[in-house]
Amino acid sequence: MAKAFKETPLMKQHAAIKQKYPDAILLFRVGDFYETFGADAIKTAQILGITLTKRNNGTADAELAGFPHHALDTYLHKLVKAGYRVAVCDQLEDPKTAKGIVKRGVTELVTPGVATSDKLLEHNSNNFLAAIHFDNGNSGIALMDISTGEFFVAEGNTEYTEKLLQTLKPAEVIFQRSFQKHFKELYGNKFYTYTLESWIFEAGYATESLLKHFQTHSLKGFGVENMPCAIVAAGAVLHYLKDTEHPNLQHITNIQRIEQEEHLWMDRFTVRNLEILHAPNDGINLLKVLDNTSTPMGARLLKRWLILPLKDKVKINERLDAVEFLILHHDLQLQLKQLLRQAGDLERLVSKIPLKKISPREVLHLAKSLQVACQIKTLGEQVANPYLKRLTDAINPCKYIVDKILSEIKNDPPALAIKGNMVQSGVHEELDELRKIASGGKEYLIEIQQREIQRTGISSLKIGFNNVFGYYLEVTNIHKDKVPAGWVRKQTLANAERYITNELKEYEEKITGAEEKILSIELDIYERLLNELQDYLAPIQVNGNALAIMDVLICFAGNAKQYNYTKPNIHEGLALEMQDSRHPVIERNLAPGESYIANNITLDPDDIQVIILTGPNMSGKSALLRQIALITLMAHIGSFVPAKQANIPLTDKIFTRVGASDNLSGGESTFMVEMNETASIINNLSQRSLVLLDEIGRGTSTYDGISIAWSIVEYLHACKSKPKTLFATHYHELNDLEEKLPRVKNYHITNKEINGKIIFLRKLAAGGSTHSFGIHVARMAGMPIELIQRANEILKQLEDLRVTDNAETDQKNPSVKKLKENLKNISTPQVQLSIFDAQTEVFEEMRHMLNAIDINRLTPVEALMKLNEIKGMLK
Repeated sequence: MAKAFKETPLMKQHAAIKQKYPDAILLFRVGDFYETFGADAIKTAQILGITLTKRNNGTADAELAGFPHHALDTYLHKLVKAGYRVAVCDQLEDPKTAKGIVKRGVTELVTPGVATSDKLLEHNSNNFLAAIHFDNGNSGIALMDISTGEFFVAEGNTEYTEKLLQTLKPAEVIFQRSFQKHFKELYGNKFYTYTLESWIFEAGYATESLLKHFQTHSLKGFGVENMPCAIVAAGAVLHYLKDTEHPNLQHITNIQRIEQEEHLWMDRFTVRNLEILHAPNDGINLLKVLDNTSTPMGARLLKRWLILPLKDKVKINERLDAVEFLILHHDLQLQLKQLLRQAGDLERLVSKIPLKKISPREVLHLAKSLQVACQIKTLGEQVANPYLKRLTDAINPCKYIVDKILSEIKNDPPALAIKGNMVQSGVHEELDELRKIASGGKEYLIEIQQREIQRTGISSLKIGFNNVFGYYLEVTNIHKDKVPAGWVRKQTLANAERYITNELKEYEEKITGAEEKILSIELDIYERLLNELQDYLAPIQVNGNALAIMDVLICFAGNAKQYNYTKPNIHEGLALEMQDSRHPVIERNLAPGESYIANNITLDPDDIQVIILTGPNMSGKSALLRQIALITLMAHIGSFVPAKQANIPLTDKIFTRVGASDNLSGGESTFMVEMNETASIINNLSQRSLVLLDEIGRGTSTYDGISIAWSIVEYLHACKSKPKTLFATHYHELNDLEEKLPRVKNYHITNKEINGKIIFLRKLAAGGSTHSFGIHVARMAGMPIELIQRANEILKQLEDLRVTDNAETDQKNPSVKKLKENLKNISTPQVQLSIFDAQTEVFEEMRHMLNAIDINRLTPVEALMKLNEIKGMLK
């Protein structure tokens, strides 16, 4: 097949270009089509659902698939989303003037991480390209969104890098080729990756690339000079962009440091467990509830704030005070919100300028967005809040370029510059004249026709046009003796003759060249306008950032008023107090007319350091844990919170272990995942940590589970840092710890039982619970009535067999000892067997099954499942 490609000059050219991009699908421009050949054609036809044909090259057939060039945007994003790198090869010269084969070259290599097309981007999310540099257990990470111009770097251990990857979710990750196995071991196969040669990750090369790009003598101005691993990663990003034919990066004007110490730490388990950005089965998460922003810029910023909360009291209060000011000045808040809705996505619009991908329509929208920014700046003059005042003061009206755009670009310009008709009248004198010729051509021809009729007396004279010799005068044979001497005959017909004149030829040259000249002049004017816009990249980006921050703050103010949130008090003490606190997500998902049951919470390292939370299954223990964490998180991003009053201590880490999910594909059981996450918590505690543990130990046998849960509570209580901890459990035996450990307190979620049915009151109260009501939950889930009845029999026997342990057993592990004794004394159902019974064989199987069961390792759920299996044998 390779030989077939070389049969023609065109295929030789294709093969040479393809050789430079072997791992990409090559879209090869031929006339008005983008063509693919060979293996590329097979993939393209399959992904796009277009026809696969064959082209004969003399000695063999080559697969061929193509589509019209104007459909590039339609098809390109499908190829990239399918996971392919796509090289766009264009004609670099006009085929009309080319001598020999048309010169072609790749103008852009599109990959998931360098996508700029609107069809490839989500408006409310960043599209990050990430680079990672590994160095002796430490790693540097750089994240760039080429569509917005944002460039972030961070440095830390592999856990920190993993957290950033999991939460910021880059579209593509690049790293050194020799670390492929290492990357897979650390981060699995969750990311689209591409590897590069090792020399690209040299410190000297990276530093030189950054200094050359930013045109500075050092990196001190960006505050990253002491981040060697991050600098290498950032240099790799710049190299990759140039390698993928993205040399125009003037909109990358800054590089920002993500400093781990500046943000409240949440590991990836916590971000997942709290359902901050995602919820199971595409359910409602915290981001969906809070995101009432008016611009895509604000939505993207809110997402980053949620995964990178502040832990600087001054900065947090700065946001909270601004939100409070906006709530108190409701009319101003509404005015600003209305203006922001008209602002559009300044960040992505301005980023299209250096990439030469901004359309006339988008340029006009950019100007109107800048006008909106100017109106917001004017409104800011009456703002008394210092933070909001600082934001509005930072806005640059960019008056010169706005006036220029509005004076040069029409009010309803085309989506593509190549279509023309975008420049206003009065901008260019020759352009206006050419437009007059092009639009007034018919009238001018009629004028010539009438003039010649009067001059020659040829009443049947008419003007026509054909592709052979252009415009002509047609004279019937009756009047051909009246034809003036200056006319040149070009064609003889049966009843008439056709002539041309110097005047017609001059006009023809004007009219036929007018459209091309008009487009050429318009494109030149547009190009010069874009060049002038380049000088405004940085101030427009500043405007976009200021509007994004204001958008999020206005969103917070709106949420506070609509959802009845209050301003939290952020303090430097260690005690956490919440009055009438509510779950911000669940309360938004209640049935109409139903109100959320609010609860009071107090955690104080000196008094109530650890709360053991018990209560019926499905009563809301897990929801209460998440609620405390989410309110703490909301306070640290500068949002008001769902509570009557909230005193939130500055928190440096939030840890949660809520629920369990198997990682069987990775060879890990539910219990192993649970222990990994819990170990990560135990090993990273501080006095400002908030720890929320739910059902620790349920992934193993009852005895092991109680032992582990018991020892974890003891460890957290004895820990010098005394982290504030909420421990939800179905092991009621842990209630005994309240009497043994002074800072452990028992609480439970209340319930009421009426006529054998349980009603969950969802109210927190002091004291432990001694009943989980698991059988009630099983009945609610639709378990067979016979199974429920047998479970109740076993439960009654357990309760009847409770005994008081002596002092010796109490010193060891009284709860486990008691449970063992009770389980051993459970009787089996009395069944009368008969040697003549047809079911004897079945009963014998059941007896063997029961004998084989190790009761000491049987969990309650496994017992219910085993009973259900036995019941099935009786059918």
